[in-house]
Amino acid sequence: MASSDAVSSGNKHIICQYKDSIASFGLFLNRNPLDYSVPLVILQLTIITITSTSIELCLHPLGQSSIVAQILGGLLYSPTLLGLQPKIRNALFPDRSVIILETASAFGIMFFFFAIGIGSDTKMMFRPQKQSVIIGISAMFATLFLTVLFSFVLKSYVRMDDTLARALPFIAASQGLTGFPNIAYFLSELKMSNSDLGRLAISSAMVCDLFGMSLIGILLSIIQSGSDPFKSVMSILSAFIFVLGMAYLVGPHVRRMSRRVPNAKAMTEYHVFFFFVGALVTALMTEVIGQHFVLGPLVLGLLMPDRQPLGAALISKLEFPIGKFLYPTFLTTSGLKTNMFKIDLWSLWIVTVLMVFAGVIKIVAVMCSGYILNIHFRECVVIGLMLNARGVCELLVYNLWREAGILTDQEFALSILSVIVVTSIITPLIKLLYDPTKQNVPLKRRTIQHLKRDAELRILLCIRNQDNIPIIVNLLEASNATEQSPIAVISVLLVELTGRATQMVVAHQSTRSLQPVHSDSGPIVNALRQYELLNERCVTVQLFSAISYMHAMHDDIFRVALDQNATILILPFHKHWEIDGSIGSENRAIQSMNVKVLDRAPCSVGILVDRAILTGSLSILNSQSIFRVAVVFIGGPDDGESLCYGARMGRHVNVTLTIIRFLLFGCDTARERKFDNSLIDEVRQTNMGNQNFTYEEQVVKDGVGLAGSIRGLGNSFDLMIVGRHHQESEILTGLGAWSECPELGVVGDMLASQDFEGTASVLVVQQQRLPREKLRDRMMRPVVISHEQLHDPPISRLTEPAAGWDSNPRWEIAIDRDRA
Repeated sequence: MASSDAVSSGNKHIICQYKDSIASFGLFLNRNPLDYSVPLVILQLTIITITSTSIELCLHPLGQSSIVAQILGGLLYSPTLLGLQPKIRNALFPDRSVIILETASAFGIMFFFFAIGIGSDTKMMFRPQKQSVIIGISAMFATLFLTVLFSFVLKSYVRMDDTLARALPFIAASQGLTGFPNIAYFLSELKMSNSDLGRLAISSAMVCDLFGMSLIGILLSIIQSGSDPFKSVMSILSAFIFVLGMAYLVGPHVRRMSRRVPNAKAMTEYHVFFFFVGALVTALMTEVIGQHFVLGPLVLGLLMPDRQPLGAALISKLEFPIGKFLYPTFLTTSGLKTNMFKIDLWSLWIVTVLMVFAGVIKIVAVMCSGYILNIHFRECVVIGLMLNARGVCELLVYNLWREAGILTDQEFALSILSVIVVTSIITPLIKLLYDPTKQNVPLKRRTIQHLKRDAELRILLCIRNQDNIPIIVNLLEASNATEQSPIAVISVLLVELTGRATQMVVAHQSTRSLQPVHSDSGPIVNALRQYELLNERCVTVQLFSAISYMHAMHDDIFRVALDQNATILILPFHKHWEIDGSIGSENRAIQSMNVKVLDRAPCSVGILVDRAILTGSLSILNSQSIFRVAVVFIGGPDDGESLCYGARMGRHVNVTLTIIRFLLFGCDTARERKFDNSLIDEVRQTNMGNQNFTYEEQVVKDGVGLAGSIRGLGNSFDLMIVGRHHQESEILTGLGAWSECPELGVVGDMLASQDFEGTASVLVVQQQRLPREKLRDRMMRPVVISHEQLHDPPISRLTEPAAGWDSNPRWEIAIDRDRA
């Protein structure tokens, strides 16, 4: 039974559908399900999703953007390829299904722009930096003016079809667009959003979007109003009034609602209802006033305050059904409408010349701006390539112009082809010219071991939530800030970005001016403020908020450590302990971040394994508690760094320091241990008279003996410090096979294991790795530090011995006789 008839009239189709053609109710009624709307649309969405995902997986090794795969997925079933076969076209994508499929994709693009609005940083758009303004405006208007002018020159001197001649200035004008959603999505896929050039390109695109959206709105009003100037003016004026009304009437209610939602869990059905229905209502209103329906949801999203949990929670609800399902459908339907056989070869050459001209002009405009701003030539080329990214904004414009009759099938196919080709070309070029992982790394040592006397110790703390605050405060206090050797704390609050388009690092002036960016920031700020006030003459605290996706968070940490000249960087461990000693939660994204930071950090790094919850919230800020620290020393640069950090802690009056050195039984390697011996001798000589200092040597035969000796230490200390890597030794034989967390090293993994019987927290230290092979070799050579580099203990500790402590430090040697 035929469910519809189609009468063709030129390029228009009149589709007649029967009233009972929605559902088939099965083959048992002798009905073909594909003759009915619901099963047909379900099949189409399934085919589109599977095909585009498969193509994306195939193109992923080539580093291509997903938008290329999604458009190619539509091209596969278009009249260009499989759609050439009438049986396939009529069975899978008949004319009667076009309206329903495009309606579904329209909802996808509408909510996609709503999410883009939520994720946009309006401060970057309305109060941009000088560099962004100069680059954005010059790139947009130079490309727009010169490319449109060049199109008129081509029309005057080059033979071409009448339809192409009419559409060429519009195609040229579209090249001046620099859509922020395109570039943000494109750079996110390339993992360059957090790079210096990526941030500059995104902020420049946001400046362009402010002008671009205005120009598109004006042009759309003129097109839809025809030749009536009164209607055009009314459409533009009504759009202006709509935006003002949303900002001053709806905006305060949105901001008030956002403040009442402290976290994602507090979001209720009322909030979801308000924003989802609000997106639909605003879309309807913009259609009524003669604008495109995406304008309303976009403006509603822009009203959401920056860095609020409510916005992230809304995007998380939209991310899968819209971002992974309906939004790709819009891209695929653009490919479905494309018929490459409509393209004339001469027309293809003309449009190609125009596209190349526009791309070169945009790059040259950025280069001229970069010359004024003292940006390197190569970086200007990369920024220009980034600003040439094509995506959903151009596709939306091309579809509008096709519906308005500005673009015929040939010009539409040429425009879609330009999006595919330009994106395919600039992706490998950007990767070839710019690698954000190879940023400048300091050649000067930034380690505790090589810190000069009386130099400031700069500690960068990465804080994920408030659970780690007790051990962090104890670690800072134990680091022994004095007026002679002060401490600068650079705290970075790691705020995970869920679906936002803008990644940023926010610098706060002080702990007193920090506004909470998420629900856990208040206790963190209060704890750091208390520590700063109690040590105000020898401690300074700087605060940053890194708002980013977890897979790119390491770039922000790396940048802050580099800019702030950090000496050591403290990272959180990815496991969280419960009060009964079990593992409460694991965050693999944190583990991946730690591994990336260890590979590229410009200073020494420590991973803090927090077990403070097992012993209660002991604090040494009040000078009434003793903090017991142990350093496990086997040998190597990392153990040397941990030893120097422990030695600094040992000078605090409320810290007891125990150094436990493990030696291999029956092996005289004094010559090989010359560097280690010199370092330990310096520490022992410096701590002469320190009653809180203990040195032990334990001789073991192999890895089993080492594990047995370490297993009994966990309940004797509050913090154990150990190096990540150690010099090669039979002491470590067989331990690597059981390692679960390679970022902690062999011994660190053992101390952080759930099987380890102890309540001590663990700090695993890696000394700074210098980038060049020559410098790396130099770092591995023995370096004996002078006696003056290790500060003398406080005089009060020498003149006023603590009760219960001997007047001389205790040096003990223990031998594992049973295993020997």
